[in-house]
Amino acid sequence: MAYRSSASFGKRQEYIAVAELLRRGHDVYMTLVDDQQIDCIIRQEKNRKLRYLDIQIKARSENAKHPGTFSAMTIRQPRENFYYIFYSEQANTYWIVPSLEVVKEANHVKSGENKGKLRIVFTNTNKSEVKPRPKFQKYENAFDLLEWKDG
Repeated sequence: MAYRSSASFGKRQEYIAVAELLRRGHDVYMTLVDDQQIDCIIRQEKNRKLRYLDIQIKARSENAKHPGTFSAMTIRQPRENFYYIFYSEQANTYWIVPSLEVVKEANHVKSGENKGKLRIVFTNTNKSEVKPRPKFQKYENAFDLLEWKDG
């Protein structure tokens, strides 16, 4: 059962993140496949105008050795309306980060099998606790970043 549990973790976390978006009043559409780095789309309407946000969800389980590390990432088309929702089960924290900011904030791997890919670490870990890094506080549970502020 452990394999099945770990194999379905990502999908479960996608649904939990989508439920959180719905709870916050967003109009959310799930994609059938994730071949464009999009797990769901948020549709927003304001002053008879429409805006769509592409969302990619990444999660780390409570059993993860590096609970706040998201590595070997490639962002094919960073853009203004593309956001990442990162979640660490051990830290019990979401980080909502625009894709353009992920590219700026992440480390670019310079060698090895993941050369050219991105790695971002949202938590500090010691033997007894996992804590969000202050550096990324502006993204912590920052679902308000998804709100349409102008238009």
